[in-house]
Amino acid sequence: MKLGFLTNAFVQQGWTDIKEIADWSVANGFQALEVGPNVPFEELESVVNDERITVGGLTYCRNFLSEDEEEARMHRVELVRRIKKAGELGIPLVITSTGIANVSPRERYDDYDAIRSKPENSLDQVVAYFREVVELAESVNVKLAFENCPLMGNIAISPKMWEALFARLDSPNVGLTYDPSHSVWQFIDPYLPIQEFGDRIFHVHVKDTEIDYDQLKRTGILTDFSWWRYRLPGLGELNWSKLIAELAAVEYDGMLSIEHEDPVWEGTLTKTQHALLFSKHYLDHVPGTKSNK
Repeated sequence: MKLGFLTNAFVQQGWTDIKEIADWSVANGFQALEVGPNVPFEELESVVNDERITVGGLTYCRNFLSEDEEEARMHRVELVRRIKKAGELGIPLVITSTGIANVSPRERYDDYDAIRSKPENSLDQVVAYFREVVELAESVNVKLAFENCPLMGNIAISPKMWEALFARLDSPNVGLTYDPSHSVWQFIDPYLPIQEFGDRIFHVHVKDTEIDYDQLKRTGILTDFSWWRYRLPGLGELNWSKLIAELAAVEYDGMLSIEHEDPVWEGTLTKTQHALLFSKHYLDHVPGTKSNK
């Protein structure tokens, strides 16, 4: 397992130069990068060819089934562009969402309304769109890894939905970006699915979730999201030793990608750097994830 992070954390602080990000990452002992959607492609080839750090995947998670036809078309074009670029550069996978139907354009990412549409209702549309996308990915030797976040135009949010998707998109190039933090606030067991879907886990996001149980008693799960928040690994509900052991048991050898969305540690570039280094230090002391292995 190679330890790295998603570049979105730096992009949100205005740092988009992938060569500079790679230099910082190597200097601080990271082994891999997951390159998010707002990093320009111009310097990406030089980072890949430099071979000091692995580019483990390109990420583009959007609602490809948006009711706004122009928005949907733009996102589809960008997804295809990343699949082709990954194939060209030998990057093994593209991390993406499925899209979700019947969600208006105003109901966007991290919007509570975006999860109100039942995921089963979009299955046919998702499959119809992605059949052609999967064929493209197969032709350029790139894997597609569906993220399991419910807040980004997505139906790949639970073991039930993964089973349905993989039955309909039956390709060795289709799998998961497994982010256990989303399972915590959905009350899905974050450990058990690893064994069942181990051969479909192509990528892993490292992020924790903290639950405020006193607030949960007042709001329940439907009023709002004030009863949970994402945290750095070790500051939430997850048992990382158990999770890493489950991944090792299914012989997962991909990237452990820190996805920094902890509100306590964001707001400046310095705080973001400290958050990533805190996460790395924590993971270095979890059996099976030592960065120099």
